[in-house]
Amino acid sequence: METPIVILRLTITFIMALIFGLERQRSHKPIGFGTFIFVSVGACALSIIAMDVDSTNPFPILGAIVTGIGFLGAGALIRTTDKIFGFTTAASIWLFAILGLIIGLGEYQIGLNLYVIIWMVILFDQILAKKGIGSYQQKIVVCTNKIIDENEIIKVLKENGVKKYKLITLEVNKKKGGLSLTFLIEGSKERIKKIHRVLLNLEWFESCQIG
Repeated sequence: METPIVILRLTITFIMALIFGLERQRSHKPIGFGTFIFVSVGACALSIIAMDVDSTNPFPILGAIVTGIGFLGAGALIRTTDKIFGFTTAASIWLFAILGLIIGLGEYQIGLNLYVIIWMVILFDQILAKKGIGSYQQKIVVCTNKIIDENEIIKVLKENGVKKYKLITLEVNKKKGGLSLTFLIEGSKERIKKIHRVLLNLEWFESCQIG
């Protein structure tokens, strides 16, 4: 393959990965622009080599690349006690490896279409995150200094942007005379972050933990 074509394909892949990676890093995701660039440019280079080695059947090498990147994507998953995060980032790494392969094979139109789809998904994903919809639920633990009706806490949550809620656990501390309630809530991140300010003004409030 001619050198100018190789440089063109690597450059296109580099720019696409750089822009996307910077957005992921700006959003404080676990994997930044460096990883996306390395994965996509490396995949692009290997696809170019695969075409040079055996242009009639490069698929064994290409398939091995996609499989191998899957293990790297799995490393982006973050597990907590009740949730696993990072699926979008893990899928993005795998998809950018495929993007690199596509550009390396010279399928610019397919690569561009795929890149546009990736950005559409990310932008829609950000909208859902801001509204706290679906997987963007948060856990809140509210502790009281006396026994109260749980509906009082639920009322405060509803009045402060919580659209949906699910009571996970309810603990009663007879010795201290208080409650500890754990909710899984869904709503605007901005409003949820301000719930603790409202709770501070309530005489039965002891403490809370959001996140």
